[in-house]
Amino acid sequence: MKTLLTGARIIDPSQDLDGIRDLLIDEGRIAEIGQDLKPGGAGNSNMNVRVIDLKGLIVTPGLIDIHTHFRDPGFEYKETVETGSAAAAAGGFSAVACMANTDPCNDNRAVTNYMIQKAKACGLARLYPVGAISIGLKGEKMAEYADMKAAGIVAISDDGRPVMNSRFMRMALEYAQSLDLPVISHAEDTDLTAGGLMHEGKVSTELGLPGIPAIGEEVMIARDILLSAYTGAAVHIAHVSTRGAVALLRNAKAGNIRVTAETAPHYFTLSDELLREFDTRLKVNPPLRSADDVLAIKEGLRDGTIDAIASDHAPHADTEKALEFEYALSGMIGLETSLALSLRLVKEGCLTLSQLVSKMSTNPAKILGLPLGTLRPGAIADITVIDPDRHWNVDSQQFHSKSRNCPYENWPMQGKAVMTFVGGEIKYNGSSLADHDC
Repeated sequence: MKTLLTGARIIDPSQDLDGIRDLLIDEGRIAEIGQDLKPGGAGNSNMNVRVIDLKGLIVTPGLIDIHTHFRDPGFEYKETVETGSAAAAAGGFSAVACMANTDPCNDNRAVTNYMIQKAKACGLARLYPVGAISIGLKGEKMAEYADMKAAGIVAISDDGRPVMNSRFMRMALEYAQSLDLPVISHAEDTDLTAGGLMHEGKVSTELGLPGIPAIGEEVMIARDILLSAYTGAAVHIAHVSTRGAVALLRNAKAGNIRVTAETAPHYFTLSDELLREFDTRLKVNPPLRSADDVLAIKEGLRDGTIDAIASDHAPHADTEKALEFEYALSGMIGLETSLALSLRLVKEGCLTLSQLVSKMSTNPAKILGLPLGTLRPGAIADITVIDPDRHWNVDSQQFHSKSRNCPYENWPMQGKAVMTFVGGEIKYNGSSLADHDC
């Protein structure tokens, strides 16, 4: 059956489209975009067509989360592929890239196959595994990139366990380049950050907590930019959080070095000032930075230095967060709040809606080499429908994620994904919209 979406504001940066249009889905792909498409008309004659009236709503290419954690296999008590996929769909994400730090970690074909097959069985969102750079994330011996790529990985990263050995990182870049695989860098010099609990600055000094200096992130970004320039390989910098990092990336891009970058909503929404209450839900890595860093992240998003917005969804059990700040694990969930928090950038005038869609769909697709992030006729019909006026309050107990480590509890939000299509099929429908066959 065909599906006709009518009356929505369609925003597709891949074809510079922003206007009221209708969109026809046929056999899982975008069949046509136009004005006043008629079910039963010339293009749809003699066919049953399901019509969904989306007047007042926004239709975009399906959102793609370039950096998330499903904890499956190994930590299913925090998140499974099924619960993570449900959270993704509810957050408007039709596709997610899942990091390799599972148990066993994704450093071989068997784990890659497991993740992909389990996601297909759930059928809620596309899952693209990110393979490990090194076996066991130990930074000592390279994983079999070619074998994992054949199985389905779209990038490599030792996320959370930065590659400290520069010679090893160079070899990884060269090997990955030969396979056209981007390398995602968790930029952290662990010698500089060792023992730190929060951003090093005025607040850490006043609280008496050991700090994590910005230079611990920036020195690794500088190294990886240099390695990218030397090897010609593509490097993607994960969860950028500091002003210095943005400046390094800006200069690298001006020099046409193959570097891209992402940040996460907490780095343009929250600052270290909030840690005065020692709320462990706010403990993340890299840490929440200063108010000045928050401004710099927004500037980086505005001028295009930062290409993508990722959730960095990092679920943890209550028993791993309800501890003294020193002992609590780092990370917060984000799949079901990322869109609303990012829409605040539009309301503030930092980004246009089209720019936001680029950073949450079109650009992640380009970075990972995915055939997604577009609504061009013939493209796969992965679609997100957004109600920009939907007001709601965060209640993590209602989330689809298995974990509840969300620092935005009770925050008022405006804007929400109300429908998520994957391959032309509705995987999430929180809209209460009526549809009908004709």
